[in-house]
Amino acid sequence: MSNLRARVNICVLRYLSTLWRSSNPMQNSSFKRSVRAVSALVLLLACAVSASAQLGGLGGLGDKLKKKAPNLLGDKQPITTSLSDAKWGDPSKDGITPREASRSLMTLQRTPNGGFVLQPGYYQMQTQSYCLKAGTHGPGEGDGYLYAPPKGPAEDAVMTIVRNSVNRPEIPQQRIQQLLWAIIARAKFEDLTSELKATASQLLTPRQLTSLNRSALDVLQGNALTDALGGVPEPLRQIAQAEAQLRRMLTTPGASFAEMERVAVLSGAAPLGPGSRDVPSGRWSAHPDGYFVRYIPSGYSSTRVEVWVPQGSPSVGKEYDPAAHIAVPGNTARQRLIQSGRAQQGR
Repeated sequence: MSNLRARVNICVLRYLSTLWRSSNPMQNSSFKRSVRAVSALVLLLACAVSASAQLGGLGGLGDKLKKKAPNLLGDKQPITTSLSDAKWGDPSKDGITPREASRSLMTLQRTPNGGFVLQPGYYQMQTQSYCLKAGTHGPGEGDGYLYAPPKGPAEDAVMTIVRNSVNRPEIPQQRIQQLLWAIIARAKFEDLTSELKATASQLLTPRQLTSLNRSALDVLQGNALTDALGGVPEPLRQIAQAEAQLRRMLTTPGASFAEMERVAVLSGAAPLGPGSRDVPSGRWSAHPDGYFVRYIPSGYSSTRVEVWVPQGSPSVGKEYDPAAHIAVPGNTARQRLIQSGRAQQGR
């Protein structure tokens, strides 16, 4: 591409040099007309070169046009947090329960983010948690979960929804889950049902909504969906299919939450996913801020979170922000669960 630009510049300079030598350029009207014509040509070629560069050249554009179906997995998953990001599991604390009497996290001072200002002690809270990996199995008995931070292009939007939901207790948990499914399924927020769009506008900024619309994928079904899934291996195929179904359901009036849940959260015995690790239930994670945390889910929508702040810990006075915590299962075939600062009602 740089060679093409160079050849254009050389040709233009040679042509103008010839005109200059053959006439008085300041008085020759033909010279002026030639300059204007050449300028227009240069501008046209520059635009063509720039457009070609942005499209990856005609060969790249042709390759894209020859694709039979869109990439349902997208360029990058909105939330990429995986088991490899859960680096803080502490096997040396397996089976240990702090000697201090447990207290509710709700006894601690709250932060504007919906978090908690940590003090020495042992705390528990049954929280509202949310599925962040459609097309996988919910928590199972005996499965262990480890701490990992949210990562990916949509991490800001996901954490904003969970944080802002703390101060909007009137918004049902199911509605918040639908918004999170809309993000991980890359649904077009402008096409969501009016009820979900209203909730999104309460929890997200206009800039975040615009960004989510730009990363959205098309709704496919029937033969188009089958063609698009062709060649996608399991378990990615299962996840891509669930996300495609959720995109359709979230933008089509009449789909119930129970129907979406059946698509997003698989029932039955979960296989052992690729890259899984043996993580026993109740394993502590040593958070980088200096406290310990563990997650014991009872279904994907409710998790008992335990936080242990030893005496003299550097975490005293720091914030425990649930929205910055994803509970990652040792079995990769199960759900990732983001935590919230909303207590589970009746628990």
